Amino acid sequence: MPLDNDFVYAPPCAPLNIIYEDDDLVVIDKPAGLLSVMGRLPEHQDSAYLRILEKHPTAKVTHRLDMATSGILMFAKHRDAEVAISKMFQARTVNKQYIALVQGHLTDSGSIEAPLIADWPNRPKQKVDFEIGKHAKTLYQPLNYDAGEDQSRILLEPITGRSHQLRVHLAHIGHPITGDKLYHPNPAQSSLNRMALHASYLAFEHPMQGGFLQLTSSVPF
Repeated sequence: MPLDNDFVYAPPCAPLNIIYEDDDLVVIDKPAGLLSVMGRLPEHQDSAYLRILEKHPTAKVTHRLDMATSGILMFAKHRDAEVAISKMFQARTVNKQYIALVQGHLTDSGSIEAPLIADWPNRPKQKVDFEIGKHAKTLYQPLNYDAGEDQSRILLEPITGRSHQLRVHLAHIGHPITGDKLYHPNPAQSSLNRMALHASYLAFEHPMQGGFLQLTSSVPF
């Protein structure tokens, strides 16, 4: 949740867009502004998970996206699927890709390896800490550059799955994500009314039924 005392949670009310569904999994295209799971406060209960539970009462969370991030979000329909998917994520056999707009001109592909840890005095922020942080690795590839906006469109592939990993890593190398209210020094300079980070691709071997699944979501910016 953003560090803004004036923040009012007003999630989009449109029905969830289902990308894929079978007896074991349901995958949605989460809109920006909707929590992945319920928050602690009563006014933060509305979430992708709560909406999934209304149709699938035994559904389980498999991974999460930040509230400000849009894109592919998967839920297991039952406990056995949850366990199997959890093992896939732990083994890093799930390929996740994101598209982002970042400040500045990124010219070369590369890898960011900067360990992360919670920034407790400034929660929910995370920070790079090379002494006690947990290993975190992100691959990035520039796609194009808009000189007028001074921003690059890039492809991101997180190898690890730390909280806020992509956001902190891009800020760490001097290219914060456009519209990021936590890590961009001037998020309001963007003409977008959101953070420009979208989970666009998810691929894995189906843990229950077999076969290779490749799921995509169109980038809304």
